[in-house]
Amino acid sequence: MTKPRIGFLGVGWIGRHRMAAMLATGAIEAAAVCDASPEMLAEAAALAPDAVVMPDLDAMLALGLDGVVIATPSAMHADQSIRALEAGAAVFCQKPLGRDAAEAARVVEAAIAADRLLMVDFSYRYTEGMRQIAQLVRGGALGNVHAIDLTFHNAYGPDKPWFYDRALSGGGCVMDLGVHLIDLAMWTLEFPGEASNVNARLFAGGQRLAGDTVEDYATASFDLPGGVAVRLACSWRLHAGQEAIIAAQFHGTEGGATLRNVGGSFYDFVAEHYTGTTSETLVGPPDDWGARAAADWAQRIATDARFDPAAGQLVSVARTIDTIYAAG
Repeated sequence: MTKPRIGFLGVGWIGRHRMAAMLATGAIEAAAVCDASPEMLAEAAALAPDAVVMPDLDAMLALGLDGVVIATPSAMHADQSIRALEAGAAVFCQKPLGRDAAEAARVVEAAIAADRLLMVDFSYRYTEGMRQIAQLVRGGALGNVHAIDLTFHNAYGPDKPWFYDRALSGGGCVMDLGVHLIDLAMWTLEFPGEASNVNARLFAGGQRLAGDTVEDYATASFDLPGGVAVRLACSWRLHAGQEAIIAAQFHGTEGGATLRNVGGSFYDFVAEHYTGTTSETLVGPPDDWGARAAADWAQRIATDARFDPAAGQLVSVARTIDTIYAAG
């Protein structure tokens, strides 16, 4: 059986990590790679020595690929995804799919028209802890979930200049970090509808955001249908005494549950279920979750999966972020 031929556009650390996970499934073939950095291309060749190096996306698409994995700067995601879909290739894209909801919606429309699978690398959905919490919430074990607290503080900021250019990134820590937790909250509740009553405070360097700068600290609150109150806090370069603070807490009438990182780690998580004053650990590290979304896409492509209506959820997440920026 012929394996789907996949092109990898952008093979920095994330692109190569996702490539390795896809290849490890045995479901796909890495047919082509493209990156501006000779060093990154050399690293990619160690993973996929038979992949041809192409100068740009158009050259890759001329090969008649079955799918494209996009790990380029955010400003390029929507246009590159649309071009790949229009060429008949499925797409796996790093977040955000677009710098705003309008861009994300255009990509989803292209995926519908092409009838091709479109996924974004919302990898935290694939942690074992989050999957178990989602089962508790959806199965009614927490009762009526009425509040969700989301936190993602990072002791570092991104090391690439384009992250700090709003025209290229679409935003700061909310777009970079908060998007993951907003998606988690909405996904866990099975996307009940649009956010409302949005309030936000965005800061850069300790001052309220102004001009074309991007935020390095943000708080936001909004409501989801069913009376669920959501609170978000996220930041770059927070003096937190550790590398990261990451948590998603779900509060219900019959119990609570939390996914939180361990010891400041970006990768190690524990999930806990609370009832009154008692706490039950659902799952702890180790859990090799980082590239499960990529592996899932690869395996679905191998079964000739077509457009999945769940892609419309990507627009709902993007609209929520738009409202946070508008309110801040």
